Amino acid sequence: MTDPFVVVGGDAAGMSAASKAKRDAPGGEVVVLERSDWVSYGACGLPYYVRGEIADVEDLVVLEPRAVIEDRGIDLRRHHEAVAVDREARTVTVDADDGRYEQPYGELLLATGGRATLPDVPGTDLEGVFSIRSLAAGRALKNYIAPHDVRPARGVEGAGGDELRAHLDEADPDAVGIVGANKIGIELAEAFVGRGLDVHVFDAGPRVLPAFGSDVAETIEEHLRDGGITLHLGTTVEGFRGRDGRVEAVETAVEPVAVDAVVADVGVEPNVEIAAGAGIERGPTGAIATDEYGRTNDPNVYAAGDCAEKRHLLTGEPIHWPFALAANRAGRAVGRTVSGSPTPVGGVVGTQVMKVLDLQVARTGVVDHEEARTAGFDPVSALITTITRAHYYPGWSRMVVHATADADTGRLIGANMVAPEGTAHRINAVATAITAGMTVEAVGSLDFGYAPPFGPVWDPVLGVAKVLDEKLR
Repeated sequence: MTDPFVVVGGDAAGMSAASKAKRDAPGGEVVVLERSDWVSYGACGLPYYVRGEIADVEDLVVLEPRAVIEDRGIDLRRHHEAVAVDREARTVTVDADDGRYEQPYGELLLATGGRATLPDVPGTDLEGVFSIRSLAAGRALKNYIAPHDVRPARGVEGAGGDELRAHLDEADPDAVGIVGANKIGIELAEAFVGRGLDVHVFDAGPRVLPAFGSDVAETIEEHLRDGGITLHLGTTVEGFRGRDGRVEAVETAVEPVAVDAVVADVGVEPNVEIAAGAGIERGPTGAIATDEYGRTNDPNVYAAGDCAEKRHLLTGEPIHWPFALAANRAGRAVGRTVSGSPTPVGGVVGTQVMKVLDLQVARTGVVDHEEARTAGFDPVSALITTITRAHYYPGWSRMVVHATADADTGRLIGANMVAPEGTAHRINAVATAITAGMTVEAVGSLDFGYAPPFGPVWDPVLGVAKVLDEKLR
């Protein structure tokens, strides 16, 4: 490791890299520059914090700053924002509370993360319009919809605190609009319903959760409507209307919908401004392009996490995949590489699982036929409806499973599924099979464990593989 190893960004990828580098090369100097209050936190838990299932926003913090500094020996500098990189001088320009300075680096990791993509419409600056990709944003949102349920931040100045309460105590919203029927949007819809709010979800597309495939969307949409959520699908949002600076309606091409708050989040945009200013190349997705070890076009500069591209293991193409496991894994690999043990950051097959009210929804691989053909596959699919436990064991429920294979090779290339239980571990089995390049026939022959409380004799994964194998013959 060429000292100092400087990390820009103190969340999943950044802290994983810093911790691993310091562990493997304890004599090396590791500096982490983080512009906010918190480091290493679970942003995926924010919808459950907003709902109230998690009491304190600090409960989402994985590593306390004291532990980073004292136990791990990392030079952690919070409220230090990196604003520029000089690759020739090997310095980072940093704005801190006590002024601007130049931080030298031997090797540099850009782990600058991503931010919510807001719709390009009027009114996004109104009070009551939120995005939610940080702890501070999550705390501000909860403060707005339930100001009496927000606890003071422990030892964090200005963390969505008292300056909001003076005028938000009277907000007391009844209706909330969500723009974006994606994973974070649907998870927040559940959180708002859990708080007794009237929830409206808007999306220009015809289905919710498009990444999970149209085959399970109908089941999900019916379940959302039954849960009291109003879906405005195929609906273009034209702006947000306000009164006295506060949002009061979502303007659509059809009619305005009265709301008291809005969460507008139609995707994740990588934070690449520092990289672009330094001449670091971006890939076709707009995120930072890297090689298999996370190196950029500058061999002394790495990128990992939501700001960097990943490689899709099925298509071989770069993909922007802003999820926690990929970020942690890539950061850890970079930490090993800079400390002397070159380690690939690894690829992804696109595995996701989420909770939709009392349904579990999961997907992995390539499930869309058009996407499969673009990647060079000849897709063939099978759809089954089965059960989650043995039919005679109490509590079983229906499960819908859709799987896709390549007709030329017989290889399993994707699956999605929905049920009240049992999808998370099953989709992981499918992801393992896809990563290993297994054929549908081989998947159908796997020796799965069986017991009536956990599944039928023919597990849903084995069942859909059996049906798909017949279609391929």
